[in-house]
Amino acid sequence: MIVSPRAKRARTAQYVALTCYVVFLAFPLLWMLSISFKGPRELVELHPHLIPAHATFENYRIALTENGLLHSAWNSFKVATFTSLLTTLVGLPAAYVLARSRGFIARLGIGWILLSQMFPLILIIIPLFLILRHLHLINSHVGLVLVYMVWALPFILIMLQSYVRGIPRELEEAAMVDGAGRLYVLRTVIAPLLAPGIVVTTLFAFIFAWNEFLFALVLLQTPDKSTLPLRLAQFVGIEGIVRLRPLAASALLATLPSLILFVFLQRWLTKGLLSGAVKG
Repeated sequence: MIVSPRAKRARTAQYVALTCYVVFLAFPLLWMLSISFKGPRELVELHPHLIPAHATFENYRIALTENGLLHSAWNSFKVATFTSLLTTLVGLPAAYVLARSRGFIARLGIGWILLSQMFPLILIIIPLFLILRHLHLINSHVGLVLVYMVWALPFILIMLQSYVRGIPRELEEAAMVDGAGRLYVLRTVIAPLLAPGIVVTTLFAFIFAWNEFLFALVLLQTPDKSTLPLRLAQFVGIEGIVRLRPLAASALLATLPSLILFVFLQRWLTKGLLSGAVKG
């Protein structure tokens, strides 16, 4: 196959533009990595360098031992794990009903789900606090998981129902002809085919709960219940003075779980995104 010089130049320009875009996206992470290894003198240099001249692990020692970062990370992991699992368990059958129903109730349900995403957090935080206080769920990880599940569920439903629509109805009808019930079809036919989409939505719910700050700030009141975003906020003093070096080390450690999940689940993520874009 002969490629013209013009096509080669166009492809080269595309690769250069893509490389610049990747560098642009990765630069904040690289700069945070650089700061996390710098000493106090290098941080205030007039002409900063990306590569530290005298790398030190002191910032990571401070982050791990002096601020309760590991305990807060464990709290975030528990909250994010239960949120992702419960959201998926509730969202999968609900998304199946929305995708397979064609009546007025189904359209009304989808419309209400889309409408619920228009409300800003600050608008519902006070009524939500009063409801949870009445239920004695303030300063509780259980209450926080319920809030996260309710807040993430509409987006999960929209995503999952698009994946369900990509599965041909003929597969379900063939199983029902053989005597299978609706729940059996959902568990043995639909769920395996939806595995990539389930991975995508579960990962979305996990990352949302892992990174969320406002709900945790309002609902959690004691340090032993604090999640990771709340702990990171404590590196900013009362007068606005930021302990930048341990903050950079802590923030970098906080991003590692998401990066590791993306690395190991990349194949499933690609399949899930593509399957959600194709309808049967």
